[in-house]
Amino acid sequence: MQRFHNKTVLVTGGAGGIGGATARRFAAEGARVAVFDLHPAEAPAEAHKGWLSLAFDGTDGAALAEAVAQVEAEFGPVDILFNNLGQSGRERSALFCESEEEVWRFVMEINLLSTMRACRLIGPQMKIRGAGRIINMSSDAALSGDLRLSDYAAAKMGIVGFTRALAQELAPHGVTVNAVCPGAIATEAHNRIPRATLDALVAATPAGFIAQPEEVAGLVAYLASAEARFITGQTIAINGGRNML
Repeated sequence: MQRFHNKTVLVTGGAGGIGGATARRFAAEGARVAVFDLHPAEAPAEAHKGWLSLAFDGTDGAALAEAVAQVEAEFGPVDILFNNLGQSGRERSALFCESEEEVWRFVMEINLLSTMRACRLIGPQMKIRGAGRIINMSSDAALSGDLRLSDYAAAKMGIVGFTRALAQELAPHGVTVNAVCPGAIATEAHNRIPRATLDALVAATPAGFIAQPEEVAGLVAYLASAEARFITGQTIAINGGRNML
């Protein structure tokens, strides 16, 4: 399929994991793909329509604005924005009563505020053109309030609320805004999670297994496509049945 022929796609946090799989999926379907990440993203063989990798700290608002301007200069206006950048406190995660405000602020910054900044840079131009797709990365943790992830759950639920508000604002202008909530997905981040935690996560998932990043990429690609024009303001869980909306 070439659903994204002549489309410009921006993927934040796209050097690996779900972001990397999604960037490759868009490239395979004919898009010009720009990837923002702390690390460079190597162009896949499928990226014959254009691939731009810019490495910088995604929490740096000025750097983000400069990078978006470069994408627009080289590829034209962004048609599809996938706000994938984000992470938990990882090794610094703790029970809330033992947690540190420094960690909360980092988690809020890299998840919620980075998403809002990218939408503020790109959303107005989509509104003017009367077309666009925004997909924001939330998490199953927002739905379940997982232990030791209070800051992450708060940030990711904040993305859900922000997605709904922005969807209402942009829907009359032909722009859809949706959120996806992945559950147990096999990414590098899992290497930093204790085995017992992963085992408990799988045990709590009715499907009984950890999914692959490419499965989330397929959902994001659908939401970005013309077929999904009547879907907006939605929170879609891809979690093997762990939480059901």
